[in-house]
Amino acid sequence: MSKILCDVFKTTKKDEMYLYVTRKDAFTRVPEELMTMFGKPELAMTMILTPEKSLGRADTEKVLAALDEKGYYLQMPPAKEPYMLDLFCKIDKE
Repeated sequence: MSKILCDVFKTTKKDEMYLYVTRKDAFTRVPEELMTMFGKPELAMTMILTPEKSLGRADTEKVLAALDEKGYYLQMPPAKEPYMLDLFCKIDKE
């Protein structure tokens, strides 16, 4: 697969989670369980995806392979750095 028209959708359920699908297949190959977990998809962008294209937080070759094999690629949010977790946790000081 050298070049494909790809739609990238975001979810309102989780920040920075994206679902890549091919324009021709749309959601027909995405499992129902994933669509339920993902929620209502909102189009974030459409692009022509090639092996030479650089993506911000995804490996282009892995995205292309997943689109070819499974019909979708799910980009999960980046892991939080341990020091950032302290901002969201109560720290008990005794």
